[in-house]
Amino acid sequence: MTDMEATDIPDSAGASSADIVVRTAEGNDLDAVLSIGHRTWPLIHEPIAGLDYVAMGLAKWWTTDVVAASIRQGRTLVAELQGTVVGMAAFGTQDDGFVLWKLYVLPEHHGRGVGSALMDAVVDRARETGHTRITVAYPDGNAYAERFHRAHGFIETHREPSGSGLPDTVWMVRELGHEDGFDETVTSDDTPEGEHR
Repeated sequence: MTDMEATDIPDSAGASSADIVVRTAEGNDLDAVLSIGHRTWPLIHEPIAGLDYVAMGLAKWWTTDVVAASIRQGRTLVAELQGTVVGMAAFGTQDDGFVLWKLYVLPEHHGRGVGSALMDAVVDRARETGHTRITVAYPDGNAYAERFHRAHGFIETHREPSGSGLPDTVWMVRELGHEDGFDETVTSDDTPEGEHR
């Protein structure tokens, strides 16, 4: 995986970031969003935390009921390339703070700016709701998530022990100032995920 600029850079198939459409998910996106989770979550989390953790996460955060509720509440975004959903993000609030719970891109679409487009849309949603910071968490050892979030202006704030031999949870924050405090020409490789859910 390689770093890309946030400008319209064509990938090997000729697509560019200008071809990415990010929109609020609708009910008919449910199967596509579930598929993204079930395809990417094991790839990311099994090497870090094992099969039991993957099974627990899929059963807790990637069920039809959970994903449908997030879609119904307008808290899920999808990214499309040529009319096909290839990435998703889900957000919400916790203790009055804005939290990015999920950000995943199908592996075959990494490096096309999909993750960056989703992040930009999440930032817009946070601002629209009057929030001045975004919080995200991921399991320690997820180098993709760390690199992606650092490239998008997030700074680590603390870690929480997860217990039972599982990796610690790493928490990061991005302040939403007028400049956002990061170099917008530097992005990551569009990691398939951004957190622990």
